[in-house]
Amino acid sequence: MILKNTVKKISKILTFIGLHKNQRQIFQMGVSHCHLMRKNYLQVKDLNELDYKVYSQSGEDGIIDYLLYMLNIKKPKFIEIGVGNYYEANTRFFFERSSCKGLVIDTIKDFEKEVKDNVNLWKGDLKIVEKEINSKNILDTLKENGFYEDIDLFSIDIDGVDYWVLKELPNEFSKIIVAEYNSCFGDKLMVSVPNIGGFQRKKYHYSHLCFGTSIKALTDLLNKKGYIFLGSNLLRTNAFFILKKFKDKINLNLPDINHLAQHVDSHIRESRDKKGKLNFLSGENRIKEIENCEVVDLSNSEKKLVKIKDIY
Repeated sequence: MILKNTVKKISKILTFIGLHKNQRQIFQMGVSHCHLMRKNYLQVKDLNELDYKVYSQSGEDGIIDYLLYMLNIKKPKFIEIGVGNYYEANTRFFFERSSCKGLVIDTIKDFEKEVKDNVNLWKGDLKIVEKEINSKNILDTLKENGFYEDIDLFSIDIDGVDYWVLKELPNEFSKIIVAEYNSCFGDKLMVSVPNIGGFQRKKYHYSHLCFGTSIKALTDLLNKKGYIFLGSNLLRTNAFFILKKFKDKINLNLPDINHLAQHVDSHIRESRDKKGKLNFLSGENRIKEIENCEVVDLSNSEKKLVKIKDIY
């Protein structure tokens, strides 16, 4: 028994060392990639040419590096809401790379411990807040933690009331905004899930497909707040925006916000059946699955709660 326990302990230690060594390699590869890409940033015309993953869920790291570089932001002051355990997040790479100041927020249990297990906290000033963010508490939360002004990068991915949280932010709140949207809603609907406290996508509909906001509603909202839409990542899950006053610093061919079909061309198949098992729905079958879900129609001032099938 003693020998067995000793073997287990040694195994855990070796696994820990291996994981951290691998993370160092990933980090160094990311730094090298960004250095090489920066030589060509002036020639880049399409955001998707920049798609590259270091610690983000998909290609957000490469896109964000481009935006920070072009806006000459060397040590970004950032906020990221919805980071999980911070193993995969939009701001982790830049926190570890530039020794900057940031605020991360999520609802997972023992959030601070989870983050500490995945990031070198000594590398910068990272504030960790375990809290459920909604439209009623977002501003107070940011003020209480000293992150209400001079924000360089704001990222949100809470699989729910993202639209209503963004709606509460002041105009021109951050230089850069990265926001999740739901490509299942397509490019024509201007909708969001209702502004429900404690929203959970798996509880709102068994398929996990009815969450967040549409790309059209998101671009419309942020356009009114002083932002231009730059495009989306290749997975078509996150949209990128910068303040309109920085438009001349970016050489990209900007998307037409009246023609957004390209940005909902997603083939992610993460739907569930009524038993909670993946059933891999794709294309029109996704919207068909949630046609009876209620969403807020944002296309007019009434903002009525409607079933998707009645407006699709």
